[in-house]
Amino acid sequence: MVDFYKKIGDFQLDVLREVGNIGAGHAATALAKLLQREVDMKVPLVKILSFDEIADFVGGAETVVVTVFLRVEGDCPGNMFFIIDEMSAHNLLTQLLGVEAGEWSGQLSEMELSTLLEIGNILVGSYLSSLADFTGLNLQPSVPSLAIDMAGAILSYGLIELGRQGDVALTIDTAFFEGSEEVKGHFFLIPDPETFYKLFSSLGVPLDGNY
Repeated sequence: MVDFYKKIGDFQLDVLREVGNIGAGHAATALAKLLQREVDMKVPLVKILSFDEIADFVGGAETVVVTVFLRVEGDCPGNMFFIIDEMSAHNLLTQLLGVEAGEWSGQLSEMELSTLLEIGNILVGSYLSSLADFTGLNLQPSVPSLAIDMAGAILSYGLIELGRQGDVALTIDTAFFEGSEEVKGHFFLIPDPETFYKLFSSLGVPLDGNY
């Protein structure tokens, strides 16, 4: 882990930021089609986190979040999470299903859960497709799952459920819309330990210092 972090510099992060921008653009387009309205997108923040830092990044291990998670198979196997807070979930449901602010209780119907799962699936698929196109890697998502719980519990359960555990996450942090409608999304791609170097190599950014 320490050696890996030492090899991540501004150049590598710039390449990852470009991947994040392309993925966010595709995700905004997909969301706009679903909502049938224009979607404003903030330029994403891209960084590398250790797995232990993810829960803190989304507000703390005890923060309740809505998460869509899946297993990525193919040339760069790993786990992927899309995490939003409760208010962002509320904003999405308001725009798609007409849920009024006064009706929000945190207890979701089957339709609301299904809607959040479908939105998460579309957004995660947009990012994964962008990464596959950018790298030329074969990246195949499993059937996604939805969970609403404390961030620490979801991350632990998700990795147990999905299998292999990596210790480094590619983090793409972005937001759609503005003001009271804002939807903050956190994408975490956690490649299996032996595949992170392959991911960077496919981007043309080897981690051996030769650029």
